Amino acid sequence: MMAQSGATQHQDVTDFGHINLVVVWVLGILRFACRPPNGICLVVMKLLKDATTMCFSLVCRNNQKILQGMGQRQGDRFSFAGLAFSVSHGMTAVMTPFSFSLTGTDGKARTGTIRTSRGDIRTPAFMPVGTAATVKAMLPGSVRETGADILLGNTYHLMLRPTAERIDRLGGLHAFMNWDRPILTDSGGFQVMSLAGLRKLTERGVTFKSHIDGSKHELTPERSMEIQRLLGSDIVMCFDECPALPADKARIAQSMELSMRWAARSRDAFGDRPGHALFGIQQGGLEQDLRAQSAAALTEIGFDGYAVGGLAVGEGQASMFDCLDYAPDQLPIDKPRYLMGVGKPDDIVGAVARGIDMMDCVLPSRSGRTGQVFTRRGVLNIKNARHMDDPRPLDEDCTCPACRGYSRAYLHHAFRSHEIISSMLLTWHNLHYYQDLMSGMRDAIEAGTFDAWQAVFHAQREMGDIDPL
Repeated sequence: MMAQSGATQHQDVTDFGHINLVVVWVLGILRFACRPPNGICLVVMKLLKDATTMCFSLVCRNNQKILQGMGQRQGDRFSFAGLAFSVSHGMTAVMTPFSFSLTGTDGKARTGTIRTSRGDIRTPAFMPVGTAATVKAMLPGSVRETGADILLGNTYHLMLRPTAERIDRLGGLHAFMNWDRPILTDSGGFQVMSLAGLRKLTERGVTFKSHIDGSKHELTPERSMEIQRLLGSDIVMCFDECPALPADKARIAQSMELSMRWAARSRDAFGDRPGHALFGIQQGGLEQDLRAQSAAALTEIGFDGYAVGGLAVGEGQASMFDCLDYAPDQLPIDKPRYLMGVGKPDDIVGAVARGIDMMDCVLPSRSGRTGQVFTRRGVLNIKNARHMDDPRPLDEDCTCPACRGYSRAYLHHAFRSHEIISSMLLTWHNLHYYQDLMSGMRDAIEAGTFDAWQAVFHAQREMGDIDPL
């Protein structure tokens, strides 16, 4: 049989691109037409996705040379002429390669843009935490209105309930929670390690009992990558072990070395997924030499971004800042740097000043549900009686719905009465404040005035809340 000509090969790929586009549109129509989804629609969507992926795989195998000429790698998953549609989740957007670019620096502080197939992430970025596919007390659209470009999902909680397999069958995490922007998922390692007596650690991975029903599960680097693939997250975190601090250096070194072996396995299991990114996680506790060893190992493996892990686990702010004085500098300068699980506003500002680009924390949403409110003048507690007759907003300079439309007196009443609107408004306010904080830092870094901005930030917080009436 004669080999296909270049023109015929190109036509095959082009024809598939047209078919792929039609299928994506059909999937999109089905998704919106079937609300709530019914069994027939889900089956049809699943068959379309599987058939399209299989056809694309066959076309790619038969046309490797033409695809290589387009700059693509060999394998089962390719882009059509440098473009790829997320067929597995029925997206209508063109796949954009993951990238990071800096647009400004001021000292060690950096500002830039992470580009993903689901939109840009402006850095420094704060990621609200949607542990179980929801930012508690918030609608996804409301979270976006606060200024958030990306959310964080939790692998451990989602693998247990409702399960990654179920989320995949229902179209992936973005469709499941109605959030069309980027999502980062953690690997599940931190939550599993915190189970203490309910887990067993080996070279292979971790076996543990569910905190929900006591059922037994195993989480390995390979399984973590599989779960995050099923969820469809845009940024995937490699599987690691995170020992609690304080711990002796030998224990920290042993844990770091295991995490680096798991990082290599995570990289292999992640494979080649255009449009998705994998981040490595630096470990080493508060030991500078161990952090350097970890950074070197991760850099040799090669990741799309790098996290500073193993902090905010009981070491205190001074020790954390001491570590951040050197840890980010050990990581590649041209990749995003993510500080996991941080934090309070002054933690975030200090981290950005030391070269961190991304952060996440449950604090603003959790605090909103417990009546703790973050403002430019520090933290206030809405449950205190001093707010009972106060007609003023939480923060006169804030433009969030809680500050535009409600008084401290009303918010005090709603919280004391255990009304759901209290959690909604206070969470919205806190997330809005955090995003305003990030926006202010981005502008100051771009303008080269970050030191002056920090001075104003700290001075305002030292003033404390406005005087009571």
